[in-house]
Amino acid sequence: MFDAELIRSSLTKIQTALDRILKRSETILTPDDFLMTSSGVERLESICMLLIAIGESVKRIDNATNKTLLPQYPEIDWKGRI
Repeated sequence: MFDAELIRSSLTKIQTALDRILKRSETILTPDDFLMTSSGVERLESICMLLIAIGESVKRIDNATNKTLLPQYPEIDWKGRI
């Protein structure tokens, strides 16, 4: 049996992080927008940290489901070995 509360909490955190990424990248039109100002670099760093948090949440969900979640999506390179 899976820990439904842990999974629900992780999914909520993922949704919150995705919402923040969308909000923080609204004004970004080109990759250079991240690099041309210090606030752009800070925004990039912030988004990277959120992506890392999403990855950790996905791992937590996979562990909570006894590693049965990620194998259901073999088209995704979960290990980053492209």
